[in-house]
Amino acid sequence: MPHPSLKAVTLTHVRYRKGDRLGLFLAWVSLVPVFISLGGFISHFIFRRELQGMFFALGLLISQFINEIIKKSVQQARPETCALLEMCDSHGWPSSHSQYMFFFTVYFTLLSYKKIVLLTGKYRWIASFISWVLAVLTMYSRVYLGYHTVAQVFAGAILGIILGAVWFWVVNSVLLCYFPIIEESAFGRWFYVKDTSHIQNVLEFEYEQARAARKDMGCKCD
Repeated sequence: MPHPSLKAVTLTHVRYRKGDRLGLFLAWVSLVPVFISLGGFISHFIFRRELQGMFFALGLLISQFINEIIKKSVQQARPETCALLEMCDSHGWPSSHSQYMFFFTVYFTLLSYKKIVLLTGKYRWIASFISWVLAVLTMYSRVYLGYHTVAQVFAGAILGIILGAVWFWVVNSVLLCYFPIIEESAFGRWFYVKDTSHIQNVLEFEYEQARAARKDMGCKCD
């Protein structure tokens, strides 16, 4: 009886040429979307539970869902190197990695511009600059490692930029007025979901609140 064909879970399965240090570096860069999703947004929900962050993550999920629909509709093949990478059974246009990173970068930059981030002052723009660098490196890595053509990564980048900007407008112009309702809902109260986008300096606000609460406790060391 013949064995069924096998398919790998490619979430963290990135190949590069043995001995290629640049390839190794870019292989790690191409995993940045995984680090953002698992390390960033999951940690954010556990420790922060901000509605802005939740809708940010929701937008990225919607973007990737759209990416899959387009890929299955267009069915454009990956470059010939897909045989070495064992990726020829999946489609390449547009690049999901490129789309993810440019959606993230545009959305994060707009959050920084609107001062809806924990960072303050010049640190907001330093973080935004780093995200743009990572987005470009991720796009380049997908071509260098042989997973996509130049056209495929640029298509993903353009789509990510458009969707990121549109979703930011939807969240902050249409859905923002519903944030208080979500906060007061059973879901919001159960999970302590909140929105602090109206507070200019969240870190300073939380710091002062924590100090005030400590003073009210009247705790003194003997």
